[in-house]
Amino acid sequence: MATIHNNLSEYDHNLVPDGEHLNIALVVAEWNEEITSALAQGAFDTLLKHNVKKGNIDIKHVPGTYELPLGAQLCLEQKKYDAVICVGSVIRGETEHFTFVCEAAAQGIKDVSIKTRKPVIFCVLTDNNIEQSRDRSGGKHGNKGVEAAITALKMARF
Repeated sequence: MATIHNNLSEYDHNLVPDGEHLNIALVVAEWNEEITSALAQGAFDTLLKHNVKKGNIDIKHVPGTYELPLGAQLCLEQKKYDAVICVGSVIRGETEHFTFVCEAAAQGIKDVSIKTRKPVIFCVLTDNNIEQSRDRSGGKHGNKGVEAAITALKMARF
């Protein structure tokens, strides 16, 4: 979703399914921890707000965004989770590393979702600088983690 003139944290609460009885995993990249922890907190708080029990939300950490797809797949192989939210942040640098990591994460997350037939939600910021990341992880554009949690709830109840 484009964030221009939008706030990622604003949504119609009436259109969100109840999360009671759902089990959700948050797979969170440790790289860019300032950003990923804020995104994960936004998702966590939103899941609680929609009746997912605290004990039904597991947070798993992986080293970076590139490792998110495997983390999601390992969670879903446990047959415990109704959805997985993959939380990462890649900030453009001076090399093509940004492109390779972003493309691998996006494809990998999509592939795990298709393979497992479970919602695997892409909550990865791919920004040009740290200010843009801060704006989308609780700043002036809201928190992408909130949007990801709503998407997980909707897709888990699909």
